[in-house]
Amino acid sequence: MMRRWALLALGVTLLAALPLVGDELIIQYGIDLLLLATLAQSWNILGGFAGYPSFGNSAFYGLGTYGTAIAMAQFHLPFSVGLALGVVLAVACAILIGVPILRLRGQYFAIATLGLAATLAALISNVDIAGRNIGLILPLTHNETMFYEDALALLVACTLTVWWISRSRFGMGLIAIREDEDAAQVMGVNTTFYKVLALALSAFFTAIAGGIHAYWITFIDPASAFDPTLNVRMVIMAVFGGPGTVFGPLVGSFLLTAVYEVLAASLSTAAALLFGLVIVLAVIFMPRGLWNLALGLRRVGWRYFMQNIQQHKL
Repeated sequence: MMRRWALLALGVTLLAALPLVGDELIIQYGIDLLLLATLAQSWNILGGFAGYPSFGNSAFYGLGTYGTAIAMAQFHLPFSVGLALGVVLAVACAILIGVPILRLRGQYFAIATLGLAATLAALISNVDIAGRNIGLILPLTHNETMFYEDALALLVACTLTVWWISRSRFGMGLIAIREDEDAAQVMGVNTTFYKVLALALSAFFTAIAGGIHAYWITFIDPASAFDPTLNVRMVIMAVFGGPGTVFGPLVGSFLLTAVYEVLAASLSTAAALLFGLVIVLAVIFMPRGLWNLALGLRRVGWRYFMQNIQQHKL
């Protein structure tokens, strides 16, 4: 455990030092990478630990984006105030919709959350203060280092929260819900409270990531703020790395983002196709993610892959 945390501290230190040695393009790539990792880690709270595959986190991202943008562009308020407004909107939405929607399970829950971002995008498109379909332009700033540091601090805070969840009674309750929700309820776990709290925590970090991204790119519109493909990316990264683990989503985010950038730079339009192929092969041979793969190879060696194929009837 000490070795793992020492490696984590070293990694954070190296990431923090990147603006000192990298050029502007590298810093921009780093901001995007850190925000995507935060989104994957945020999804992991509900999707990984509680086993509820949410496809609505992009809605919280959009609310965080628009909360920040409206405060800064329309009312000329500081970035911190806009960020707080976006978080309040996202968390309030998570609590309000969480109580009824979290009564659904499995594919029904996934389908219900899938339309959430589209619904909010349609609503925002008809609100004058949100710029309707035209969007909003935020104040321009050229402080790339500030955005990088904010993104890194957010990822560290989100990861520490997930680590606390993994060691807490709350986390044990989420895992019990994932394994057998009815049995967990019989054993005294307040499943509704646990699930809504997990959704609210996920919305909290997702909204902050949206607010940072909005101020960084300085322009938002409904299509980009509530982009459903963003939710697909965070799910893929979390599942690829290892859902329900502390460091799995980080590993998945860093590796898949790097692979995609390399493919996009060398193969252009074929990047998405090869990226999808990598994901399909990963799901077949290591359906529980890279983190479980590392443990499986240590325990049974290369038979791990055959066991997965047989166990999941692939």
